[in-house]
Amino acid sequence: MSSSKQKLNESSAKSAQHDPFAALRFRDYRLFTIGRVLLFIGSQMQTVAIGWELYERTNSALALGGVGLAQVIPMIALTLITGHIADHRNRKVTMLLSVLLLVLCSLALAVLSWTQGAVILMYACLVFTGIARAFLKPASDALMWQLIPVSAFTNAATWNSSSFQLASVIGPALGGFGIALLGGATGVYVLAAIAGLLCFVLTVAISKQETIRSTEPISLKALSAGAKFVWENQLILAAITLDMFAVLLGGAIALLPIFARDILQVGPLELGYLQAAPSIGALFMAVVLAYLPPLRKAGPALLWSVVGFGVVTIIFGLSRWFWLSLLMLVLSGALDTISVVIRHTLVQIRTPDNLRGRVAAINSVFISASNELGGFESGLTAALFGPVISVVGGGIGTIAVVIAVAAIWPGIAKLGALQEFEKKE
Repeated sequence: MSSSKQKLNESSAKSAQHDPFAALRFRDYRLFTIGRVLLFIGSQMQTVAIGWELYERTNSALALGGVGLAQVIPMIALTLITGHIADHRNRKVTMLLSVLLLVLCSLALAVLSWTQGAVILMYACLVFTGIARAFLKPASDALMWQLIPVSAFTNAATWNSSSFQLASVIGPALGGFGIALLGGATGVYVLAAIAGLLCFVLTVAISKQETIRSTEPISLKALSAGAKFVWENQLILAAITLDMFAVLLGGAIALLPIFARDILQVGPLELGYLQAAPSIGALFMAVVLAYLPPLRKAGPALLWSVVGFGVVTIIFGLSRWFWLSLLMLVLSGALDTISVVIRHTLVQIRTPDNLRGRVAAINSVFISASNELGGFESGLTAALFGPVISVVGGGIGTIAVVIAVAAIWPGIAKLGALQEFEKKE
């Protein structure tokens, strides 16, 4: 019965391969996506609240950079273990336990904010948040691709990016509005916890999935299988390396509280708009990509989009006008989405199911390094040289990374339609 159902699903997906809503027509994928949107909204609201509260209490750019560092260290340290668990244990249960830990961390932050607890305890909560995300990312990513047939992967990658960006538009705006309306960050942390609980309920409703689990006993070889797979697939390695270093160097999100208050001279509401701006651009681009035919020259599109990301980052760093800064952030999100969709599709089409957890864990390290470590790098360079030099220098570095990646992996510039890989599978 399950086999006939799978064939029916695959047949439906193939007949609708040009349907921009193909992946969303599967019930479990819809439940999963709605749950993740709510979780991401809460996470983005919490990010705004943490940044605003820490900078208000410390007036330190380095303190803002520490937010990313506290979360990325456990994610990197636990990479091999979390990937192994995602391939050997029930992915849905792992995801549920991780979401529950995120809810507890949000509630702890609310208590610390209300009581004006020590800043070091807030960082402790962020460390546990990083631990939860370390287990959540590979388990949820691997689970997601079990909910749809291979023929819907490209469409799912686009909507996965769209759902994340939708949350990133709504979350920061709600976070800034919440701080302004409630007069502080405490209530925002509580709302983030509620969003996490809603995600938990929706995930519980997902049907039981048949998983091809890895049967290898735990060993260094088994733990490192994901890293080995990525290393042996040079196009995947090139794509995720480019994405990591581009955002690592070119990201200015961690410094937005400084730009908002000290350079653009605006308040928490405008800060929410600034943090939502990249996601507005990303959401628009994701919808465009869903409706347009698949990219026929994915490699050149990937390289030029990252070059554009570097250029708009430089302009943002030099801007003193709020609306110009907002526009550059919108464009940065739109250009970054092209990279994200290409990378996600390439990785998922090429990865066997019994390795999905470990490969997702490796991929999450690159993502975490580009976001959280990028935030720390921005905070450190801003503390040493000032925020403007930090952002402009990062944009220049991003362009340099594109040149380096194209030279080291020349095959990336020749990458054509990703659907060619899908047909081979």
